Amino acid sequence: MLDLEVVPERSLGNEQWEFALGMPFSQAISILQKHCRIIKNVQVLYSEQTPLSHDLILNLTQDGIKLLFDATNQRLKTIAPTIEQIDQSFGATHPGVYNAAEQLFHLNFRGLSFSFQLDSWNEAPKYEPNFAMGLASLQIPHGAMVKRMHIYTGNNLQETRAPAMPLACFLGNIYAECVDVLRDRAGPLGLRLRLLTAGCGLGGMTDSKVKALERSIYFGDSCQDVLGALGSPHKVFYKSEDKMKIHSPSPHKQVPSKCNDYFFNYFTLGVDILFDSTTHLVKKFVLHTNYPGHYNFNIYHRCDFKIPLVIKKEGADSQTEDCILTTYSKWDQIQELLGHPMEKPVVLHRSSSANNTNPFGSTFCFGLQRMIFEVMQNNHIASVTLYGAPRTTSHARPESSSSSH
Repeated sequence: MLDLEVVPERSLGNEQWEFALGMPFSQAISILQKHCRIIKNVQVLYSEQTPLSHDLILNLTQDGIKLLFDATNQRLKTIAPTIEQIDQSFGATHPGVYNAAEQLFHLNFRGLSFSFQLDSWNEAPKYEPNFAMGLASLQIPHGAMVKRMHIYTGNNLQETRAPAMPLACFLGNIYAECVDVLRDRAGPLGLRLRLLTAGCGLGGMTDSKVKALERSIYFGDSCQDVLGALGSPHKVFYKSEDKMKIHSPSPHKQVPSKCNDYFFNYFTLGVDILFDSTTHLVKKFVLHTNYPGHYNFNIYHRCDFKIPLVIKKEGADSQTEDCILTTYSKWDQIQELLGHPMEKPVVLHRSSSANNTNPFGSTFCFGLQRMIFEVMQNNHIASVTLYGAPRTTSHARPESSSSSH
């Protein structure tokens, strides 16, 4: 068992590491990988068919700890260790409440909850019926053993939500709060990103605030444009082949290039940007949803994107309807809006050079309206690739706006 310090509404940790509420899933994984000699036998639990309906869980089986991450924003919302004894600082200072359905007694504080089983007590509990609530409260005897403990934000464990990411988790990175796809009637034009970063004041971290920035990038932007808007990428990746040329306009007319196109990988934004090897201008954007059960899971943070669509309704009056595709839209919903692809999908079966196995299976790529949707076997979207013609006229760039909160 680990020697841990509990901080209600904030964290669980020790001198070497800390699991903080609001921490991204990838950072928790990094902690576990760094301390793999101490923390062993970790399970990743998720729903394969309905990943948005159930929490994403890291189960530290040998240490009796479960880390529950919100299924949507993938930030830590609940820490649930199963410890053997209550620390003296969290003694039974007020009556507990009995839950007959669970056969457990609960002792609740703000941001902290203990659960006890009756058969672990050395003396009988002292019942005090609460007729107004239909519950029985009791004084928990000294020395009672704990079955579960939860650390969370707020007054109620059932209604807790993952808090905003703590300042300590930024680690000098920029994160995307949301990404809006800019487009006209012909197709996508670029991206507008609302970015979050932790800026330090004169007093260091004590004066730090989360700053919100807004940046826009377009097809046809240069490397310098992108670096000026988003900063340096986490990685630059050079392509070896393009499996998506089947979806490009007139693929048979494309001449092989002597140089390889290259990506700027922005892992904390959940975005890849592809540059043409000859012109060094943006030609594609890739938006990653980071669903568990995908080969690239936990490489990128989830990109919370919105893609506006204008759908023509059938009829003589040629009415249109505005719709939004999001990170959480499923493939069958997208087909209802955009129609069914005319071509068969491209089948992707990812594997590494060291190990050609992929336990998650293949994904299927469909091209519609200058967008390529990579579809998982559970009908969720793994990624969306946007492509289009470079700009022929200069887009008016909005003034960069920022705020602190």
